[in-house]
Amino acid sequence: MLFAHSGGMWQASPDLIVLCQCCTDTQAVFEDYYNTPVTVWVAELKELAMQRWQEQMNAWQAEYNEISKQR
Repeated sequence: MLFAHSGGMWQASPDLIVLCQCCTDTQAVFEDYYNTPVTVWVAELKELAMQRWQEQMNAWQAEYNEISKQR
C-alpha cells in the first residue's frame, strides 16, 4: 500500500489518514515511509491515502468473500 506523493513514499493506513485529519494546516511537514521529512499539502495526501486504503480494503473483502464461498 505504498504510494508516491510530493517527493515522498507513503503507506496508506489508518494512521496516516488520522494524522492528516488532525492536522489543521493546509501544508505541513510529515515523515514519509522512509522517515524523510516531506512538505505536503495535507488535503491531497489524505485524499490519496484514503483512495489507496479503500482500494485495498475492497480487494481484501472480495478475496475474503471468494474464499468463504469455497469452504
